[in-house]
Amino acid sequence: MGKGGDKAEAVEGVVLEVKFIGKKVVAEKDVEGSAPGKWTEGFNGRLAFAIAASALGSSFQHGYNTGVLNNPQKIIEAWINNTMVGRGQVPSQESITLVFSLMVAIFCVGGMIGGAITGFVAERFGRKNGLLLNNILVLLAVIAMSSAKAAASYELIILGRFLIGINSGLNAGLAPMYLAEISPVNLRGAVGTVYQLVITISILIAQIVSLKSVLGTAEHWPTLLALTIIPAIFQLATLPFCPESPKYLLLSRGLELRSQKALSWLRGTLDVHEEMDGMRAEADAMKLVPKVTIRELISNSALRIPLVISLTVMIAQQLSGINAVMFFSSQIFQMAGLNDENATYATLGMGGINVLMTIVSLFLVEKAGRKTLLLIGFGGMAIDTALLTISMLFADKSRAAGIICVILVLVYVIMFASGPGSIPWFLVSELFNQAARPTASALAVCLNWTANFLVGLAFLPLAVALGPYVFIIFVALQLLFLLFIYKKVPETKNKSLEEIAAMFRQQSYQ
Repeated sequence: MGKGGDKAEAVEGVVLEVKFIGKKVVAEKDVEGSAPGKWTEGFNGRLAFAIAASALGSSFQHGYNTGVLNNPQKIIEAWINNTMVGRGQVPSQESITLVFSLMVAIFCVGGMIGGAITGFVAERFGRKNGLLLNNILVLLAVIAMSSAKAAASYELIILGRFLIGINSGLNAGLAPMYLAEISPVNLRGAVGTVYQLVITISILIAQIVSLKSVLGTAEHWPTLLALTIIPAIFQLATLPFCPESPKYLLLSRGLELRSQKALSWLRGTLDVHEEMDGMRAEADAMKLVPKVTIRELISNSALRIPLVISLTVMIAQQLSGINAVMFFSSQIFQMAGLNDENATYATLGMGGINVLMTIVSLFLVEKAGRKTLLLIGFGGMAIDTALLTISMLFADKSRAAGIICVILVLVYVIMFASGPGSIPWFLVSELFNQAARPTASALAVCLNWTANFLVGLAFLPLAVALGPYVFIIFVALQLLFLLFIYKKVPETKNKSLEEIAAMFRQQSYQ
């Protein structure tokens, strides 16, 4: 086909031409860009390879190490007791629980630190190289955790969990950033959902391999902790063959030729001129603004608006009550008449539904949109959690109420996975331009891990004090977040990153 035909196809596609005229931004887009069937355009084998290389080796660490200690808790606590006795101590149950709780909680502390340094690593080393270098922490963590039993040192597990926490915090910032920057506009939401999808898969894998019939035994639990090296090896073997983010190469390093080569590799074609023109326009606009710092994010209204949205959505994800539902799941299944073993398998089934619905959301996010799925998710969770609170009050006396509780737990997981579980991770990367994205991502990811830590710290005492009524707190929070999303969160479906940034600049002038 001749050049005229190529241009006609570009007009029919999802190409966005952003023209910077002083302080005004005019965005032109063909209305057919969002037509059914168009959203899969731009997907190819090389892009799929880059997505797998970056996501599987990073978010797997996040999910696997979140769930790996749950099933073997009693076995590891028994080992802590024996270790203390071997040191001549007389351990109490409180001291053993404290050590195990520290093993669990230190992971989130590491995540906070990793999230906080995301911006520095992303700009100093790049998105791709940052992910690769981050695997050094995985190696050190595996050495510490796998040798803890032989060395009779539970401190090594605490150290290893801290290091893998830093790794996971960095991954939570770097991987969504890389995925957002290598994706075509029409695929950015679906590709961004991959991060949460791998988290759900890795949590399910952790639950399976930590069963007593697999590796959750007194003999094999060190191997269970060491398995986290496998995704790191996968990433080190695959990611070097992928290019650095074209946006990073052009906008942060000024390497136009390398950026164009990277973009051509990802798109599987040399015809990337219009996408390059869009990035050049963003680069020209960035020259007019100073380097974005935390102070600039807060003081500049064009950046402060998306910052408030990003931080609130991140907090909303953690305060949605997902950890509470997961905590009560085994108890709820037992109320429904399941024994301990069957309750464990029911929990695995719940993890499987989480994976399935995250896959569904991968397709829905480009059709329904981000805001729509967030509203449906939080609205559904609010109704479901209210009904769950009522049902749990009668579950001890009524078998039917117990069964209703199980159904409501499964519906809750479906609502969470449909949007609130995945969208916050990539929404942050969508709401900011290249100059502000690393700093904003660092703040958002750090806050997410902080909220995760605080929920883990405060939930158990609240659950003991309030029982099922603890869910009323989450109902109130879900309704508040629902109102915020309805009023403040913009729809970013089929909008280029440049167009989104222009939208916030326009709002700041009003």
